[in-house]
Amino acid sequence: MRFRLVGFLLLLGCGVAWSAQVQGPGGRVSVAEQYLFSAANAERMQRGLQPLRWSDSLYRAAYGHAQAMAEHEGISHQFQGEPDLTARGETAGARFSVISENVAEAPSAVLIQEEWMHSPKHRENMLDPRVDSIAIRVVSRDGELYAVEDFDRSVTKLSLGQQESAVGQRLQATGLVSILPTTENARKTCAMDSGYAGNRRPWFIMRYTATDLNQLPNMLEQKLASGRYHEAEVGACRVESTNNFTAYSIAVMLYR
Repeated sequence: MRFRLVGFLLLLGCGVAWSAQVQGPGGRVSVAEQYLFSAANAERMQRGLQPLRWSDSLYRAAYGHAQAMAEHEGISHQFQGEPDLTARGETAGARFSVISENVAEAPSAVLIQEEWMHSPKHRENMLDPRVDSIAIRVVSRDGELYAVEDFDRSVTKLSLGQQESAVGQRLQATGLVSILPTTENARKTCAMDSGYAGNRRPWFIMRYTATDLNQLPNMLEQKLASGRYHEAEVGACRVESTNNFTAYSIAVMLYR
């Protein structure tokens, strides 16, 4: 009996209902793919981890790669001339701060799941508390199954205004400062390495990059808790990145 597998990670009783309406690029997902999805969530939930949601964008990313493995009759995270994992994810429409991948070849989905769980690296990917999304593509050829299991921590694509609103709500929830309407100068300040735009001088500026806008940086929380600041303005700007990972760039200006 032949079995081969590879695990890969990149950074910056199941109880989960399966929707029969989920569709992949080639039609409805297979029984093997449904099994591996349910099995991964069963393992997570048994350990008190959040179940993973199915990602159509990750499925698109895994789809072509699984086909490539079947055509090569071997497993790899990247064949010659093929984009790497992060590029495949971005091209498929995924937006993420963490992405990882398990690949395997075996005669059945049950064997694939068992061996992934007995391999420390594959197990680590599957039980990673940071990831929240998953998709699996399985291709059959000559009695062998070629499986690609992709995970990520999804980052919601938000407009600059939506980013500013999210941070403003978090600041407002502290009850410590009043939130000023965002100005163009606030967005310009976000894009600057130092200093500020406009005529009004902030007493404190916090620039930071984040993938979760529900959390404020510790230093910013400390400044707010000091009681010395009474107004805040939030500006968001585009993150210049070439590594395919998604993040938000924010500037918070505090005034007395």
